[in-house]
Amino acid sequence: MADPAPKEIPAQAAAALAEAIRVAGVTDHVDLVTRIVATGLGLGMDDTDRLDLKITAAALEEMRDAFRLFAPYAGVDKVTVFGSARTKPHDPLYAQAENVAAALAEQGWMVVTGAGPGIMEAAAEGAGPDLSIGVSIRLPFEEKPNPLVADDPNHVTMKYFFTRKLMLMKESRGFVCLPGGFGTMDEMFELLTLQQTGKAEPMPIVLLDKVGGSYWTGLRDFVVEHLGGGGYIAADDLDRVLITDSVDAAAAEIAGFWRNYDSMRWVGDRLVLRLRHEPTDAEVDELGERFASLVRAGRIARSAPLGPERTDRDRLDLPRLALELDPFKVGDLHLLIRALNALGSAS
Repeated sequence: MADPAPKEIPAQAAAALAEAIRVAGVTDHVDLVTRIVATGLGLGMDDTDRLDLKITAAALEEMRDAFRLFAPYAGVDKVTVFGSARTKPHDPLYAQAENVAAALAEQGWMVVTGAGPGIMEAAAEGAGPDLSIGVSIRLPFEEKPNPLVADDPNHVTMKYFFTRKLMLMKESRGFVCLPGGFGTMDEMFELLTLQQTGKAEPMPIVLLDKVGGSYWTGLRDFVVEHLGGGGYIAADDLDRVLITDSVDAAAAEIAGFWRNYDSMRWVGDRLVLRLRHEPTDAEVDELGERFASLVRAGRIARSAPLGPERTDRDRLDLPRLALELDPFKVGDLHLLIRALNALGSAS
């Protein structure tokens, strides 16, 4: 039996909703605010189960709190550090997390953590209170907000893992994963899934171990032999990740990913890549030949800001390259970005 069509909000209720939004003083993005409130009304009209309503209400409240926390730092580069809550201060991994956070903080990066003990506390210590943001989770045991963030204004607590994970990933332009348990594996594999499927922009991902450690190299061997060998992923899907035991290499990978590449935007079927430095004609030609397999039609070429970009005044001062990307090659964009960063014009 087909699901019934959702009930339409009565005209009188829609008019009252519009008036309520006006009285509340909402003037920006009124269409989206209307959709959010109208969806809530629709849930009520659908006789939605109380538990489902509680999940929806709590998720929206948590996202509102988190959006407000991150809003003042919208223009600051952020890196999220994942890792075990059970790592002790005497463990070499604790020092690795503290040192990589400190190295990136010295370059102006804010460090986002899950605000728990262990690796999360180490990263918060390395970044310092002014450059650390914590997104903790309420659990019946084990993970409590670490003392550095428990009373810190740069901290929000969430009930649901899915809303917490959204905020740990949404705002950051780089990720460092240190060894951990199920939670760390969940976060790391979700990062890889989002990258592989094109559901998130390409970002630098570092798997950092203690010096001489085999945690991530052991995982790499499993992924290559069983996932790649079984045909469940592409043979080169793990190439987008840096596996290292060097803090310096980890920090260089995060910052270096943005050496020339700035951002991307879809405009219809065209993907626009914004750069920090103008490429030469010879470089554009070489990129077009080298990455012809990524293009569904035409070739990689220079582009002026497109209409929607001009309307939004979106990075209009930056040089651009545009291509019609083969959607099945979206997971290979990181290769093109690394080539852009290696251009001589970017020096």
